[in-house]
Amino acid sequence: MHTMHRKRMMLVTLPSLVISLLLFIIFFNFQVIRSPSIPSSKTTILQTQFSLLIGILTRADNYDRRHFLRLIYGIQSSSIAKIDVKFIFCNLTKPEQRILISLEILRFNDIIILNCTENMNNGKTYTYFSSLPGILPRKYDYVMKADDDVFIRLKPLALSLKPLPRVDMYYGFVIPCASMNPFVEYMSGMGFLLSWDLVEWIGESDIPRKEMFGPEDKMVGKWLKMGRKARNRFSNKPAMYDYPGTNGKCSHELIPETVAVHRLKRWDHWSHVLEFFNVTKQVL
Repeated sequence: MHTMHRKRMMLVTLPSLVISLLLFIIFFNFQVIRSPSIPSSKTTILQTQFSLLIGILTRADNYDRRHFLRLIYGIQSSSIAKIDVKFIFCNLTKPEQRILISLEILRFNDIIILNCTENMNNGKTYTYFSSLPGILPRKYDYVMKADDDVFIRLKPLALSLKPLPRVDMYYGFVIPCASMNPFVEYMSGMGFLLSWDLVEWIGESDIPRKEMFGPEDKMVGKWLKMGRKARNRFSNKPAMYDYPGTNGKCSHELIPETVAVHRLKRWDHWSHVLEFFNVTKQVL
């Protein structure tokens, strides 16, 4: 009687063990097969990110403006782009610059000193683009040239770039101001962007090397036209513009979808812009 009871218990227990084992195998296999195809949110972000270098062309003596812009860009971010902001100027000429700028480099590591004499329209922009492939430790998807009197909103900029091509790309605010056609002339010097292949081409081609001198933004457009480059172009109007009342048809009132506001020459202009976009609202 005791033996029969034990056999019954084994008969009852054995199917339960088999079922449990089968469920475990099914579940384990499901996890192994399915989990690699469901990436984490962090992996998804990394796969969709692109990279952008923003080079702000300025002068060595503009210490206050650099420190201010570090605050402006240091508090911004975008999950869809890895954005680095660097300050660009030519060779140092004063003893105090070597000390003060060395301190900046040690503290912030955000300065690139080009091998040139400081200028606006005598080759600095050419030196900037042509030097990058040889001095940067990595490639970027895009490289931007920007003035130090422009406020760039990094998240809207990244969102506008996300669907655009990564090669043969020329992006900015097309001149003349009234035009909406990015193939008419060239992109304004306030802030224009090139894909990395075009940056490499500038450094390798004889066309830019022989056409360095002249209005820097206009010359870039000329190089690309002569080289039959930048077949992908995008003029981001009205999201890029000059500060209201500063430059005729290139200016208009501040708008929520702004990517860049140019000609911020005075502190009250900066204050107005930062207040409009609620940059410090969460603090005070």
